[in-house]
Amino acid sequence: MTTKKNSDMGNSYKSHLVAYACDDTGSIGRRHEETHPTYRNEYQRDRDRIIHSAAFRRLEYKTQVFVNHEGDLFRTRLTHSLEVAQIARSVARELRVHEDLTEAIALAHDLGHTPFGHAGQTALNNCMKELGGFEHNIQSLRVIDKLEQKYADFDGLNLTFETREGVLKHCAIHNAKNLGDVGQRFLNKTQASLEAQLTDYSDEIAYNNHDIDDGIRYGLISIDDLLKIELFRVQYDIVNKKYPGLDDKKLIHEVIRRMINVMVVDLIDTSRENISNADLKSVDDVRNCDIKLMAFSNEMNEKKLELKQFLRKNLYQHYRVHRMTKKAADVIEALFNAFMDDLKILPTEALQHCHTLKDKHGDKGTARGISDYIAGMTDRYAIVEYERIFNPRQLSFVNLHP
Repeated sequence: MTTKKNSDMGNSYKSHLVAYACDDTGSIGRRHEETHPTYRNEYQRDRDRIIHSAAFRRLEYKTQVFVNHEGDLFRTRLTHSLEVAQIARSVARELRVHEDLTEAIALAHDLGHTPFGHAGQTALNNCMKELGGFEHNIQSLRVIDKLEQKYADFDGLNLTFETREGVLKHCAIHNAKNLGDVGQRFLNKTQASLEAQLTDYSDEIAYNNHDIDDGIRYGLISIDDLLKIELFRVQYDIVNKKYPGLDDKKLIHEVIRRMINVMVVDLIDTSRENISNADLKSVDDVRNCDIKLMAFSNEMNEKKLELKQFLRKNLYQHYRVHRMTKKAADVIEALFNAFMDDLKILPTEALQHCHTLKDKHGDKGTARGISDYIAGMTDRYAIVEYERIFNPRQLSFVNLHP
């Protein structure tokens, strides 16, 4: 009876999909076999497991560019993931590929990010340089495959291959060799599904435009600065002409929403033309295609590059951001070294995790366990943990004789 309900739903949804979209009834499957869900398709189950995971909840207190406690309105990894999912679902719907799979990938793509944004990742990778390295895409896969501990039958979330494939956006060849099924496409030089590809582009659209919003709010970039950038200037002129005298808060919102729209429209139009030229018949045709299917136009790529270069110079390399990221990197490095020097200062669960990995992989296993612990921290937890370990005023003693 359960299988029939699932089948009826799948057939109804499948009628809206193009032939080369991913279809959960034809999924490559899960690492551990499970019965089909009732009233949900397999990708909806993936999405729901992601939303209910501890790693997803922690995204609320992990930052994009700014440290979490610096303001309530700055974007976090959680709000960013929701924004990516919204954009990605819009694109998927228009291209008639699987929305639920797209949403699952979008919501999971940042689960492996460290505290303190890219500064934290760089610092942790430096710490792990001789011990296997650290890369947030691989860590996201590690979270959903191993580190989430919720289910009786398996470690991780046991997501479908298609969701796991989409989470692993980038991967060096030497890492791909150790990742089994999802690493194979990097070795074979094949493509991911359209759902995975479009989510990657949606991620880029979201963070480029929303970093503008946060940068202006923080006072690091100004409207006058941004008028040098064509993508911004064109939409600014449109808004200014339609709403003369509009206050800055509304003006910025109107400009950014239009920037997102023109980028999404360009992505859909260009990709649709590429897909049409490729004459795709199946998901396998997508994977084996030798042209880039999801893409911006050449004109949009040039405009996007101008925007990214502007943000790199004026926002990401701003001295106030650099000061903050330097302190964040110092926290990550200090924590890592302290734990490597003395595992006994780790909390019990993290200590057990490190011992398990050490038994299997030696010192590299110990380091991987420590990096798992640090990567799972939120911004504020990392700061508190640093204070507990290094601030003498944080000394506390257990009363052994009450």
